[in-house]
Amino acid sequence: MYGPVIRRIALPAGEKIPVLGQGTWHMAEVGEHRKAEIGALRLGLELGMTLIDTAEMYAEGEAERLVGEAIGGRRDEVFLISKVLPSHATRRGTLDACAASLRRLKTDRLDMYLLHWRGSVPLWQTIEAFVELKERGWIRHWGVSNFDVMDLIDLWQIPSGTEVQTDQVLYNLARRSPEYNLLPWCREQDLPVMSYSPFEQGDLLSHPAVRGVAERNDITPAQVALAWVLRQPLVCAIPKSGSVARVQQNAAAAAIRLSPQDLTELDLAFPPPIKARPLETL
Repeated sequence: MYGPVIRRIALPAGEKIPVLGQGTWHMAEVGEHRKAEIGALRLGLELGMTLIDTAEMYAEGEAERLVGEAIGGRRDEVFLISKVLPSHATRRGTLDACAASLRRLKTDRLDMYLLHWRGSVPLWQTIEAFVELKERGWIRHWGVSNFDVMDLIDLWQIPSGTEVQTDQVLYNLARRSPEYNLLPWCREQDLPVMSYSPFEQGDLLSHPAVRGVAERNDITPAQVALAWVLRQPLVCAIPKSGSVARVQQNAAAAAIRLSPQDLTELDLAFPPPIKARPLETL
């Protein structure tokens, strides 16, 4: 099965990733959903959403196990991402956490390993661990998540800190604060931003403005929300879906271009930021 060709963007290292991947937050939390979730992830791979994002935190490791099962026999097709918790992010703790994630995922390497958010462990310790993990071949790239501009500037001052490959943040129609300074700063550095929760955990899908744009274009509200995020250069999105039908809709959203009228209506309903605000998280 094939869907629309999904556009790719380049990491600073030169490798290209699809602008539309698959998230797994809240997967593996309900046993009877497991088969459907695995089926959805596998369909996403068929449709070109070959980037899969997970984390040791999700369902206390069960999401990684689910992903490992979903990509069994297809590992080389996948750009696989996981994350280390800040409480594990010392040099030794990061190495141990990565080893545990690899076991749960049943793989010998991650394509990207992220610091889930900034905690009390000094950044240099985590980055030293990431460098060692690359040297061991356990990870191919590393990045960060939930980092605001000042966090990235701090990272830039650390030896090897400029080797970061992405910043994964909360960015959607209802959470536009990254547009004020984070997205422009990242574009200046050619650093891709990865949008998590592009549907605001489903809340955007019932909004009248989103539904109005969807009806006029004969698309779904979820496709409106995704197309809106993907209009930005150097931005990709990782929607989570355990439904085959929703995965098909998500894949089709990669080819949708919203009109100036659509964007104006969405701006009226969800005004862009006019001043700097702290980065929001979920």
